[in-house]
Amino acid sequence: MKPVCSLLALVMTLVLVTATDDDSGPPTNITAVLGDTTTFRCHIQKHGIPVTRLYIQRVLKDSQEIFINGFDSTRKLDASPEYQNRTKVNKTDLSMEMTNVSVSDEGLYKCVVFFSTVLKEMPKIYLKVTANYSIPTMEKKCSKHGDGAAGKSCQLSCSSVGGYPQSAVKWAGLNLSLINVIHNESSENPYSKTWTINQTIMYNCDQPTNVSCAVEGAVSPAFSICEKEPFSIKVMIAIVVVLVFVLLLILVLVLMNHYYRQQTSSSGGRAEYAIAQSDDCHLQLKSV
Repeated sequence: MKPVCSLLALVMTLVLVTATDDDSGPPTNITAVLGDTTTFRCHIQKHGIPVTRLYIQRVLKDSQEIFINGFDSTRKLDASPEYQNRTKVNKTDLSMEMTNVSVSDEGLYKCVVFFSTVLKEMPKIYLKVTANYSIPTMEKKCSKHGDGAAGKSCQLSCSSVGGYPQSAVKWAGLNLSLINVIHNESSENPYSKTWTINQTIMYNCDQPTNVSCAVEGAVSPAFSICEKEPFSIKVMIAIVVVLVFVLLLILVLVLMNHYYRQQTSSSGGRAEYAIAQSDDCHLQLKSV
């Protein structure tokens, strides 16, 4: 009779477990920044029934599950070694705090709650990890030929590090039809799993513009490209030299003209004096 009763009790337990399964809905999404702290909350209506056990487990891609942390009213539960020093379970609100979140923590989790002999699996929780990219650094190298923007081209580089998930460079202030991508690279850090994003483009100038680049929410300072080329120092020196030469030439001509006029005036005076002397001599001779 006992084996029959035991079998009946097992069947009833399985029925109860199946009847209270509630993990078929869409997962609850939570987001954590790399290195920060996040909390997994097992939302459940207890209706005054005490919870005897709580398991928080990681769901792998092949549907395997790994125990992370939890509690059992009848015995002590040890967290998995990987999570032992950075997870803490709150028995009152059925939650688990995880500190120093890493990219490898991203994924699917679930809560398994026990009311005496009744097991209830809650909707799964998906943890999404993000990391802020650094302020992008930009470099420019523009050709110097051409007058103004016409015919000019600028090589622009944009780089940002330490972000997650993988992203791409976006340019602001440029005519997209004039962009030619010459280098595009994304590399993952094997330890932190964060990304470094690099892109180099060639931009054919059509008019002066202010340009900046962005990776996710990080935006670089803007600077001007395709502006008209100012006179070079050599050209300015040459112009000054020519102006000085012209001024000196004008000054020499003025001085020469002044000197010529003085010479002409002096010669005329001496001629008039000689004529006057000659006239005096004639008068004296006649008087004699």
